[in-house]
Amino acid sequence: MRRRGFSRTLLNPRRRRPLEAYSATPAVEYMEVSPSGDLIARITVVGEIRAIAVTRMTTGEHLFAAAIGDAKVRDLRWIGEGHVLVVTSQTQGIPLLGVSRRELFFGQVLDLEKKKLVQVLDRTPDVLAVLIGPASIRRTEEGPTLFARGFNITTGQIDLHRINLTTGRGRSVESMDREIEDYVLDGDGKVIAMARYVERGGRWSLRLPKGHGFSESWAVDAPVDTPSLMGMGRTPRTIIVGADRPDLAAEDEDSETADVLFEVNVDTGEWSRLPFEHHPDFLVHHPRTRLLVGGGRMEEDGTHYEFVDPAAARRWGAIERAFAGKRPVLTSWNDAQNLIVVFNDIGEPGLYQLVDFTRGKADVLAEAYPTIPTDLVGEMRPIHYAAADGLDIPGYLTLPPGVEAPSGLPLIVLAHGGPASQDEAGFDWWAQALASRGYAVLQANFRGSTGYGLAFLEAGYGEWGRKMQTDLSDGVRWLAAEGIIDPERVCIVGASYGGYAAMAGLTLDAGVYRCGVAVAGVSDLRRMVNWEARQEGRNDSQTVRYWNRFMGAARLNDRALDALSPARLAETVDRPLLLIHGKDDTVVPIEQSRVMAEAMRRAGKPVEFIELQGEDHWLSRADTRQQMLRETVRFLEANNPVGPN
Repeated sequence: MRRRGFSRTLLNPRRRRPLEAYSATPAVEYMEVSPSGDLIARITVVGEIRAIAVTRMTTGEHLFAAAIGDAKVRDLRWIGEGHVLVVTSQTQGIPLLGVSRRELFFGQVLDLEKKKLVQVLDRTPDVLAVLIGPASIRRTEEGPTLFARGFNITTGQIDLHRINLTTGRGRSVESMDREIEDYVLDGDGKVIAMARYVERGGRWSLRLPKGHGFSESWAVDAPVDTPSLMGMGRTPRTIIVGADRPDLAAEDEDSETADVLFEVNVDTGEWSRLPFEHHPDFLVHHPRTRLLVGGGRMEEDGTHYEFVDPAAARRWGAIERAFAGKRPVLTSWNDAQNLIVVFNDIGEPGLYQLVDFTRGKADVLAEAYPTIPTDLVGEMRPIHYAAADGLDIPGYLTLPPGVEAPSGLPLIVLAHGGPASQDEAGFDWWAQALASRGYAVLQANFRGSTGYGLAFLEAGYGEWGRKMQTDLSDGVRWLAAEGIIDPERVCIVGASYGGYAAMAGLTLDAGVYRCGVAVAGVSDLRRMVNWEARQEGRNDSQTVRYWNRFMGAARLNDRALDALSPARLAETVDRPLLLIHGKDDTVVPIEQSRVMAEAMRRAGKPVEFIELQGEDHWLSRADTRQQMLRETVRFLEANNPVGPN
């Protein structure tokens, strides 16, 4: 019985997809329908080369196609019918301004009539052609308009600029200094709210129009968790603010923070709670008016939507009925909301479809992973188990393709990053790649993860290397007790915080895992927080305060963190460790893996270290992502073989 389910994955090895099928970047990264619904723009990927393509929906005519190189695409949006915004990022520094290497964002505007791309903020006097924060698109009296903030190297201001769509040049329309962290535009492109954050004192304030300028309407001390502006409300003179206001509303148990979503009238300053039944993880605004129409949240079986606009609610209700048993994601819709692009990857490798309400049909537009058949997608089962202290830990177990009655499987614990993040239902290329090689894959949403309310998140504070770590190994013990996995054949893998968890699994939670693979992981907590302080030039920045709280440090350079740092515990490791890190990582510096590798070598412990050329923190490049997966599987198969050993 133990081998029956396992052996079924080996019945036809010729059907097994190569690892490159999983590690390749999705064939389509973005897909957006134009305001009229006549055109569709998409970003396609072949190897490392990305291209923008625009097609006429009714005829299939290709109106434009051009490579945009190996830049990492971060956003794609229509600016009216004639222009498309493409946002990319690159890992760069600006030495003359003292800006260290980081991920910088750039905008390009495609002019469909002239068939050319221009750079946003290009040739704007004294302003860097770099996007500071997200760009905004509005339908103004002058037509569809793009707004973006840019840094003035002479004044130090980060003003809001109106962008000339033909030249890319910007014209300042609203003065903003460095302490303005966000803003809201109304439907006509006028600023109707700004958020200011003074980091030194941790003071956040909401500024609303008054006379010819703006004045403080409400403020709060927020050294770590700040309120947030979330766009326009349901009417043209309201905005959405996420804030902790116990004087106005009780805490929302569904929220990841103490914040409640309020609708604020910018003329009267009146606050009122939004009528959502469940606290949304994100909001949905109308594609033309930018007014609030709904929100969405992640649940165990996928994305759920709740619309406060009746028309949008009816449309989405029809889509949910048409896609019964699935959890489609709203990707794009036209102004009339009769053409909606949806994406689904529950039980399949990812499919874009166009729902046409006029014709009553849903047409396939593209596949995310076209070389992976649906029947080779391993089943992803939601699971729950009790941690040692009784806390309910949710997560997912992905089985090798074809396995229905798992028994005695080798296991990979795949820990997510963050740690304030979560694993979600849907196609996970990393988990599916490992499952395709015969492993069961556990993705646990340990305490400190998002998606399960504020109390669950706060339960992770100060638990790096402690209960956050044993939440993972408690899952191993539960799966073993159920007979699903073989407890003697378990390894741990993860990236970012998950990389820390992989190293901590071999040091702070020893005896559970046969090996570990840490990708871009944190190995020395005190060194990591000190690096963050140097990056920001402040010992008491909001980022430093955040990490001290989550890691359980009393202050910057708290030596108590050393007892939780795998690099300082290398002599306790008795299992092999593979370290992988991108040289262009600006989130967790590569020195974190170099320090761990050196500590392991000094202690005479088994370690391999692979540096990925030109790779960032998110494994954005196809070739290095493939290298990471190839080396990971090689290492796992050597140290935790799928077959008898």
